[in-house]
Amino acid sequence: MQLSDRTLGDWIEYWAEKTPDKEYIVYSDRDLRFTWKQFNKRVDDLAKGLLAIGIEKGSPVGIWATNVPDWLTFLYATAKIGAVLVTVNTNYKQHELEYLCENSDMHTLCIIDGTWDCDYVAMTYTMLPELKTTQRGHLKSERFPKMKNVIYIGQEKFRGMYNTAELLLLGKNIEDERLNQVKSNVHCHDIVNMQYTSGTTGFPKGVMLSHHNIANNGFLTGENMKFTSEDKLCICVPLFHCFGVVLATMNCLTHGSTQVMVEKFDPLVVLASVHRERCTALYGVPTMFIAELNHPMFNMFDMSSLRTGIMAGSLCPVELMRSVNEKMFMTITSVYGLTETSPGMTQTTIEDSFEVRCTTVGKEYPFTEVKVVHPETGEECPVGEQGEICCRGYNVMKGYYKNPAATAEVIDKEGFLHSGDLGIKDENGYYRITGRIKDMIIRGGENIYPREIEEFLYHIPEIKDVQVAGIPSNKYGEEVGAFIILKENAKLAPEEIQEFCRGKISRYKIPKYIFFVDQFPLTGSGKIQKFKLKEIGLEWCAKQGIEVV
Repeated sequence: MQLSDRTLGDWIEYWAEKTPDKEYIVYSDRDLRFTWKQFNKRVDDLAKGLLAIGIEKGSPVGIWATNVPDWLTFLYATAKIGAVLVTVNTNYKQHELEYLCENSDMHTLCIIDGTWDCDYVAMTYTMLPELKTTQRGHLKSERFPKMKNVIYIGQEKFRGMYNTAELLLLGKNIEDERLNQVKSNVHCHDIVNMQYTSGTTGFPKGVMLSHHNIANNGFLTGENMKFTSEDKLCICVPLFHCFGVVLATMNCLTHGSTQVMVEKFDPLVVLASVHRERCTALYGVPTMFIAELNHPMFNMFDMSSLRTGIMAGSLCPVELMRSVNEKMFMTITSVYGLTETSPGMTQTTIEDSFEVRCTTVGKEYPFTEVKVVHPETGEECPVGEQGEICCRGYNVMKGYYKNPAATAEVIDKEGFLHSGDLGIKDENGYYRITGRIKDMIIRGGENIYPREIEEFLYHIPEIKDVQVAGIPSNKYGEEVGAFIILKENAKLAPEEIQEFCRGKISRYKIPKYIFFVDQFPLTGSGKIQKFKLKEIGLEWCAKQGIEVV
């Protein structure tokens, strides 16, 4: 086994030639199917369309969409011409969208109509009002001068925006020779994907990932589950997240497997897709598996084709893993890592015992070094002693976009990326995650950095000071808790704060628990003790009879 130097485009073309008529992408709920050959042709046609509107090597191209059929077409079309696909969280609201577009120097934004509580088209017009009076391809935005195009992923037409059909038509003006020339200038160590994460400090930062990073991480993830080209993976996790675009999509890409797609998570659609397509693997965060197992129609579907999958994104309860094992016939594995490590750095395998798969996050990936170090001295910890998890290898990001200082804070001089997570390594080489050094909250697989919410809440005039911390949750792992000191004589109800947040920040970032306090617990040097804020929150929940752990 060795690492591959193929680009994502190379992989698509490899399978299009080797297994041209084998199904690659399936949407079972609408009976939409693409073979490798058909999909590769559509990717090339779209790549030509992107070249026709001025997208070049290195151009940041945002995609703001659920798992729609052409999501992957845009991924591979941008990859073939050397552009950088910037994945946009489907939960984002206006404030977050504008921050990401500005910070990423986005050249082109690709959108769908929206989700049930977000109108992406309206939000895009709010951000770029010039679109309504501008011809397609002639955008000149005062606030976002680097933004040149907006593409609607679909057939509908909107003023100032291209749609998919128009791009495919424009692509007919581009000769094959030009596309082949552009493709020949793309290399495996070029950046292909940028995902925004809170990292360990500050506001969300663009994590720059190369073809080499993500294709190899996907391949090795599949190897730990004994994937082959005969496997069919049901993908119901979002593609904008590393879980979807790397652990799922790159796994299938490098093994020639079939992707059975679910556009937006619905437990019934997942169960029906597994049943109809005879899927062999399924991914999800714990709440997804809970929804599937507890669906009233669960027993109507045959899950016996399943053999493996991944449960990740937050702590995986032992009883849930046992239920999945017994009722869905799956040997579940778990992956630990960060967006900054592409994302996997450790994984359990299908050959590990049930106890190991339930109580650890496995061993380090091949071609990856993982170690546990003392947070203060940096010395490697002996077996069984808690310290910070660090990683070095092919999977470590190229860095944070336009932020060398933040990059230097997390990647040391020896090339080890510091995760900010606490863990131990046992005598058999398995890792257990025991806590976090950093303040980041993980709610249902979503990373939430408290400072971002704190800065947002400061816009409420009555708030004097605010601190945000994670409150343990049975369902999501953690919920957002806001601890607020009001200005003198000010009055504010928790519901008013939550209402202020709605429509401005993502639903999962809105504080579920709001506590009004007179002061924050401090260390002797005056630093706020966030772990004590969590204790205050837990005590309050206990008094209210709210079960959170």
